[in-house]
Amino acid sequence: MKKNSSRIESDLLGCHEVPESAYYGVQTARAMENFHISGRLLSDFPNFIIGMAITKKAAAMANIEVGMITQEQGDAVVWACDQLIAGKYHDQFPIDMIQGGAGTSTNMAANEVIANLALERMGHRRGEYQYCSPNDVVNASQSTNDAYPCAIHMAMYLEHLAFMPHLEQMIDSLEKKSKEFAHIIKMGRTQLQDAVPMTLGQSFGAFAASLRGEVKNLKAAATEFLTVNMGATAIGTGICSKPGYSKACIKALRNLTGWNIRLADNLIEATSATSCMIQYSSAMKRLAIKINKMCNDLRLLSSGPRCGLYEIRLPQRQPGSSIMPGKVNPVIPEVMNQVCYKVIGNDMTISFASDNGQLELNVMEPVIAYTLFESVHLLENGLDTLRTLCIDGIRANQERCRQLVERSIGIVTMLNPIIGYKQSTQIAKEASETGRGVYELILEHQLLTKEQLDKILQPENMLKPVNIKI
Repeated sequence: MKKNSSRIESDLLGCHEVPESAYYGVQTARAMENFHISGRLLSDFPNFIIGMAITKKAAAMANIEVGMITQEQGDAVVWACDQLIAGKYHDQFPIDMIQGGAGTSTNMAANEVIANLALERMGHRRGEYQYCSPNDVVNASQSTNDAYPCAIHMAMYLEHLAFMPHLEQMIDSLEKKSKEFAHIIKMGRTQLQDAVPMTLGQSFGAFAASLRGEVKNLKAAATEFLTVNMGATAIGTGICSKPGYSKACIKALRNLTGWNIRLADNLIEATSATSCMIQYSSAMKRLAIKINKMCNDLRLLSSGPRCGLYEIRLPQRQPGSSIMPGKVNPVIPEVMNQVCYKVIGNDMTISFASDNGQLELNVMEPVIAYTLFESVHLLENGLDTLRTLCIDGIRANQERCRQLVERSIGIVTMLNPIIGYKQSTQIAKEASETGRGVYELILEHQLLTKEQLDKILQPENMLKPVNIKI
């Protein structure tokens, strides 16, 4: 066989050459010509191909059960799907993730690749579809409108399971820093102004708690991916499928994945709905906003080194200026900020695309899927970068933290319950106007003795509710 030989396949629009070496077929070839949009191919997203293969395998098992395809055809299709699930032949999906046609190109790419793999398994040549057709066998009892969203659901649940350990590792790192810095007193701030003392450990503990709250939220959102519309076919009526197929397909999906997959209550509603993707994107956006806040705080706390807060030192990763010698920038929090902005923007894309599904189908699902995959991958890579190149190497400037507390007017707040708000305000005002310390002014005005003041301002008394007796 010549290296550049081809075969001729045909579809509604006529004949088209396909490389003889290709497992994809005519409709995939047309999609390759039509869509040069994102530069990201389906083959770049292995879990999407695996999700498609899981969907097609379950459909084949159900079709065998209801007598829609022969045992020989079904067994060959199941074998072909297993090859894709094992990570093989993913290069046979060279089509852009963003495409017109509500995902038909992706669905047909899967149908064609699986059909040609099955044909070889059955002893036939690629393209001899009279023995195993992409449409009549691999796509039996299906439409793009149920197989494609089901594949997205399967793929996104796989993505979710892969993503969560990265988030958990970040939380663990923050909790370790919280313990490491538990003894370091620093000033808390509100509205960028001095507030009251706290520990640096409490700051990092708050970061960890903030992200910990999103674990539950993401898991709840991901559970919605386990509701699918298989058996809906074109619009939810189940046309072109046999009685019992939908139930058999859901059973097969559950057995194949071990997940608690269920059939949507109303298949017409589910066929045009993208609610689960909206919900997961929203959960990713919530997480991104919290991470973004944390990175902004890290940049503020490390600002300086001479003219900023400089309560912490971030690991130095690269020179920070082409003109200012000695400058080192917080490049890792900065890149994570940008990741978060992209995820927040992606959520808007998904919102617009979901809003523009008309009548019985949302044709914008390709951009929804692509954007959601991108958000997960960006956050996954970003979290690993932030954890390993920044969080794990943060050091505390303990002496600087202590100096700022001692110089702060904010410690006067501790005296409110003892000397009253009015006198506390007068002391704060005088300290601000004169540059003198709160401690020395309290003693000068004989509002408290040194022993009383030292007792009140003990670190353990400033960090939690206490009963101080004078």
